[in-house]
Amino acid sequence: MLPGTDRMPDVIPWLILVPLVWASLAFLRGPGRGGRLALAGLAVQTGLAVKLAMQISISGVQSHAVGGWGAPLGIDLYADGLSAILLLLTQVVVLLLVVYARAYFIAHPEGVSYFWPLTGYLLAAMNALFLSADIFNIYVTLELLGLTAVGLVAARGGTESVGAAMRYLLAGLMGSGLFLLGVALVYGTYGTVSIAVLAPLIEAEAPSAVFVAVGAMLVGLLLKTALFPFHFWLPPAHGEAPAPVSALLSALVVKASFYLILRLWLQPFAPLVTTAAAQLLGLLGMAAILWGSAMALSQTRLKMLIAYSTVAQIGYLFLLFPLVTVTSQEAAESALQGGVMQVVTHALAKAAMFAAAGTVILSLGRDDIGGLGGVASRLPVSIFAFALGGITLAGLPPSGGFIAKWLLIDGALNSGQWGWVVVMISGGLLSAAYVCRVLRRAFLPMEAGARFNSPARALEWSAFTLALMSLLLGVRSAEVLILLGIR
Repeated sequence: MLPGTDRMPDVIPWLILVPLVWASLAFLRGPGRGGRLALAGLAVQTGLAVKLAMQISISGVQSHAVGGWGAPLGIDLYADGLSAILLLLTQVVVLLLVVYARAYFIAHPEGVSYFWPLTGYLLAAMNALFLSADIFNIYVTLELLGLTAVGLVAARGGTESVGAAMRYLLAGLMGSGLFLLGVALVYGTYGTVSIAVLAPLIEAEAPSAVFVAVGAMLVGLLLKTALFPFHFWLPPAHGEAPAPVSALLSALVVKASFYLILRLWLQPFAPLVTTAAAQLLGLLGMAAILWGSAMALSQTRLKMLIAYSTVAQIGYLFLLFPLVTVTSQEAAESALQGGVMQVVTHALAKAAMFAAAGTVILSLGRDDIGGLGGVASRLPVSIFAFALGGITLAGLPPSGGFIAKWLLIDGALNSGQWGWVVVMISGGLLSAAYVCRVLRRAFLPMEAGARFNSPARALEWSAFTLALMSLLLGVRSAEVLILLGIR
């Protein structure tokens, strides 16, 4: 399963160690300190992620045996094209959000106390998750990721934020507990937690304990991904957190658990996959698209609209499963490419939209959509960034979202599953509707006597850069798809 993994670039462990180091230094410096450390660390991490992607492109899959002890006795770290894409996406998005957060917390210091160390520890957990090659280490990284994310949501204080964080914590602990139950059952059956060792051992006629394990792990990860109907924690957590935290959670954190579902579905647990299970995930994805979009249309608060939009856009990711679980290799590959492109483009667009919304709220001192009149003339860059993100969510050309949805539609057509095409087109129209609702209000005249504070340029241009990247990815998608093919 791990061909070409005898060479180990030093960058793999450093992608975990660097954020741990600067996060610890930021913690030691005290509350509210560490923005410059984070910026320097993210610059280094981005360079490391680029180097790893280049090494994978040239030499193929890479791995590292921690301490010189590989599986089954030791711990392996593993990176293929999919890992490299997610690692590079994570560092780039967080780098731009760090630039945004430094300016945001100057104007609105609530929640900044431990933002920097928590962000660093969250990044270390996320990078370790993308590089983990055994299911127990995946559990450990999931726990670290969930706890740091909850801390970021609760950091601002207040009844709403703490309540949202507690709900998030409950969902996260339930999800991690179910995943750990699955790990224990798999280990009890096969005596190993290494993905590479498990892959040839698991067969379609596996013991019933293994099917229970897979079901528990899947439900646990669905809770963490917030797929409908497990989404109850996401809107309040994303809606009540400070804007940089909302952007980070929506763009990246929920994608980590989806990555694990995809990785386990395609590799060790592939022999256990059934068409019925794949169709069920697709139906839940469809429900998420329709429910999330309907709820977004009914919101009166800007950040809650974007939060429910995340519920809807997560649904597209799960349309991938009934399309990859088909006999047509061409349809399955097209669907896989579309699903990964959806992960990347949604991360960039949603980070941009939450960042733009945070700038608007800081400037107006209010979060209600009805009070957005005049914002387009006062904050043209932020509104343009929000609109570009909306173009990506709706799947309009030439955005990366268009490429993602086109590839998913191509997979549906090639496999004869026309129903998913209707769902994707309907979801795109609903996305356009709730984005246009915001834009329409923004272009109305400003209310007499309305308050307005000019924001720092870093706030607007960070959001715009993220949105522009989501758009330009539509014309530079070939590099992502080529890298994805290395596995």
